[in-house]
Amino acid sequence: MAKQIQHLDRVAIRFAGDSGDGMQLTGDRFASETAILGNDLSTLPNYPAEIRAPSGSLHGVSSFQVHFAAHDVLTPGDSPDVLVAMNPAALRANIADLPPNAEIIVNTDEFTPRNLEKVGYTSNPLENDSLDGYTVHRVPLTTATIAALADLDVSKKDAERAKNMFALGLLSWMYSRSTEGTVEFLKQKFAKKPKLAAANVAAFQAGWNYGETTEDFAVRYEVKPAQLAPGTYRSVNGNTALAYGLAAAGLRAHLPVFLGAYPITPASEILHELSAFKRFGVTTFQAEDEIAAVGSALGASYGGGLGVTSTSGPGLALKTETLGLAVMLELPLVVVNVQRAGPSTGLPTKTEQSDLNIALFGRHGEAPLAVIAARSPADCFYAAVEAARIALTYRMPVILLSDGYLANGSEPWLLPDPADLPDLQVEFATEPNGPDGKFLPYLHDPHTLARPWAVPGTPGLEHRVGGLEKADGTGAVSYVPADHDLMMRLRAARVEAIDVPDLEVEDPSGDARVLVLGWGSTYGPIGAACRKLRERGVSIAQAHLRHIAPMPKNVGAVLAGYDRVVIPEMNLGQLAHVVRERYLVDTVSYNKVNGQPFTSAELETVLEEVVRNA
Repeated sequence: MAKQIQHLDRVAIRFAGDSGDGMQLTGDRFASETAILGNDLSTLPNYPAEIRAPSGSLHGVSSFQVHFAAHDVLTPGDSPDVLVAMNPAALRANIADLPPNAEIIVNTDEFTPRNLEKVGYTSNPLENDSLDGYTVHRVPLTTATIAALADLDVSKKDAERAKNMFALGLLSWMYSRSTEGTVEFLKQKFAKKPKLAAANVAAFQAGWNYGETTEDFAVRYEVKPAQLAPGTYRSVNGNTALAYGLAAAGLRAHLPVFLGAYPITPASEILHELSAFKRFGVTTFQAEDEIAAVGSALGASYGGGLGVTSTSGPGLALKTETLGLAVMLELPLVVVNVQRAGPSTGLPTKTEQSDLNIALFGRHGEAPLAVIAARSPADCFYAAVEAARIALTYRMPVILLSDGYLANGSEPWLLPDPADLPDLQVEFATEPNGPDGKFLPYLHDPHTLARPWAVPGTPGLEHRVGGLEKADGTGAVSYVPADHDLMMRLRAARVEAIDVPDLEVEDPSGDARVLVLGWGSTYGPIGAACRKLRERGVSIAQAHLRHIAPMPKNVGAVLAGYDRVVIPEMNLGQLAHVVRERYLVDTVSYNKVNGQPFTSAELETVLEEVVRNA
């Protein structure tokens, strides 16, 4: 039967199933083939915190959403156009997110009375009218997969586990994705288990053939490649991009990179990625706890390397004392905080922006440092390079804020020309800089206010370090009140001396009265919402902060140019508090703390109301 081909501008697909159904792998493979095809894309993995929640339960549902289009994409999509539900729990957990007329592909084999009862269904939704507003495809994924592998030497259990590849094959056919890359991927993934490799390839191909031959799928879809800037691209998530940025910074600085880290969700992947970069001068150390991790990183900086530590909110809380020591020692240190929902253990696999306060103020005493934030998965690379630039140039700790949304989400990344990256090379102190051949370890540069960086063991440059207050110049321990006052003010001035670019404002019409100010991962949803408003003739301006400490020097002037300033945050108003206090601007806060990122639709509604009432 000839299949109709329909061209689409954009699609959002959500793969959902039990945490053991391989939805993350399935979604990642679909996204990878989509990137190779040339579509712009954005992904949103969503999985439970438990290692293995009860099978078939709502708590055990894992999902992966991919939004791809023939144009540039800013978010993973507000709601999926297609839901692949591997069991009743996946359907129940995600049905509320579907728009009318969405397509649902369900694994009918799992809709048993026992599985329905587990998630609170009193009747089978496939047999009543509850799904009448959707296009439902009933596919026996499990039995079809087992039948397709009947002639292969694999157990029934292994055959059942390959049903995610059957689903991937079906969706790959449905949206005209290539098969060669996934087939090769499966062969490599299971290279040491050729029987499993053959089974998964067979299941994938069977899913493709099912779409080609069944009458239930009469339409096939195509989404043309996006018109992206020319160059070499790869799909990358935020943690991977950040790891690459740290490695690149070390190469551009001609310094060894040392990562001291303790595994913690959702930052652990940075440690995993950097552990493979030994040939690029990167050393990784899995410490016994968070305090040892940051202490080892600070020690590496004292020894003449680029010290880095990565963590999430609970770990940042444990590192604060050593951060104060780094401020006192005036040494470079990059602290990566991949934020998650808190407080305490909170929601380990859910996203939030609620660590801004601890980044800015979470140390005892006056201990200022630089704080910057990445805005997208690919931008994590450039944010890491920028964090290293500030740390090395100004001899201070820098907190780089990412979050779970950026860390796990992915998008195409245009590989940069290494020559375009900033030169981060450092000049170490090699000879005494004071009178009578003395070395003054706290003699500050008049422009950067950075002190000399002397590698231990350099003859004639022996000096003392420690947490007690220093005297300017000599670095000797000082209890003199005037010395303490001077050093406190110098540390604050050094942060303000950091050279950061002006805040850029996107205001196409030039007559907007409302400015949306964001930071971090709200960039995509804010941008998508503003784009939709402008398409409807609503004038609105957008600006996004990368540097939060210090802020760009023109922020006050920018804010003063608008009648209202809206600050959407995945917290209860932390940036808004800072902006109100510093610039005396009565901002409009819009806050969300449910562990999920903003949707562009909700921001569009909120922003339109503010514009209407401005």
